[in-house]
Amino acid sequence: MSVNDYIKDSAEQAKKNRKERLLYNRIVVYIKDPLPEDFNLDLAIQNIENMVPSQLTYSVDSIFIGQFDHFDKNNTNAFYENGAIYTTNKQANEMDLIDDIVHELAHSIEEFAGDVIYADGNIENEFLGKRKILYHFLKSEGYDVNLADFLNLEYDRKFDEFLYKNVGYERLTFLTVGLFASPYGATFLKEYFANGFEHYFVGDREHIKNLSPSVYNKIEELIDYLKGDQ
Repeated sequence: MSVNDYIKDSAEQAKKNRKERLLYNRIVVYIKDPLPEDFNLDLAIQNIENMVPSQLTYSVDSIFIGQFDHFDKNNTNAFYENGAIYTTNKQANEMDLIDDIVHELAHSIEEFAGDVIYADGNIENEFLGKRKILYHFLKSEGYDVNLADFLNLEYDRKFDEFLYKNVGYERLTFLTVGLFASPYGATFLKEYFANGFEHYFVGDREHIKNLSPSVYNKIEELIDYLKGDQ
């Protein structure tokens, strides 16, 4: 190996081992615990910047990647809190991290644009309509269900555990095809929006337009609304 090649390789390795990156040249991405050996964080960051308009990230000032007590306590691998996104370092690939961050960006938007998202009731009505269909599906299959649980817009741990433990992820996936972008979207109203937001930017946008038109239209409205604030 030549001296120039050695210097180039050393510089690339040093860059890879850096604990911090910048997303949109302002959001600090800090690696608390190591990512998988072959993980390309720079590629993940570049993809997020290409997918999501920067005006949708106003509430976020930092992203922490690693292990946090909140994950085990709440059976999750990512969350948003006080201007920061926390996500696990145990990622199968770059797309897994992208999914996590984009999903939590949706929750950050709810913090400063919740009225814009939910005030007209369109997403709420769309969500409840799908929840009612899921209720009838489960009731017809013999599950002991209460309609009031399906009309609750807030997170309920008992209901969450019923879906994922009693019904099970595999069965729930089958039952929610054509209703939710993924079973996670059935959990509660804010997850319905965030799930649709994630699939709008990372998945099949046309599919979200057909599956969850109120969510799709609201995201389009948000992009235009926030452009006006720039």
